[in-house]
Amino acid sequence: MAVKGMRAATAGTDPEVACPIGPVVDIVFSRWTTPILWSLHTHGRQRFVELERRIARITPKVLTQRLRQLERDGLVVRTYHPEVPPRVEYEISELGRSLAPLFAHLAEWSADNLEKVEQSRHDYDADSA
Repeated sequence: MAVKGMRAATAGTDPEVACPIGPVVDIVFSRWTTPILWSLHTHGRQRFVELERRIARITPKVLTQRLRQLERDGLVVRTYHPEVPPRVEYEISELGRSLAPLFAHLAEWSADNLEKVEQSRHDYDADSA
């Protein structure tokens, strides 16, 4: 009985229990993950420098870190071509492609609602001043 009561108490404070999509948000919507996945989904297989050019303001170090994490999570596939010079390409995996409907809904929501959000921010800031 004590364990059951402890689980109930923990459920109210454990963020993963309180919001079951929290881990997904952490994986998919971290700072640079979304632009990387969007670019790979939109433009297909790309080399590191192509991604770097398409994603403004990302540093090579951060791009490397995010690509490694996305590969580890199974959302990106890295292909090494043992040529001279060596060539590495990245592409979105099937698992990563399965996020396309989610991104489509978010793009639609953005088109329908970002102006409202900006207006709300403007109104709030004007009232606070």
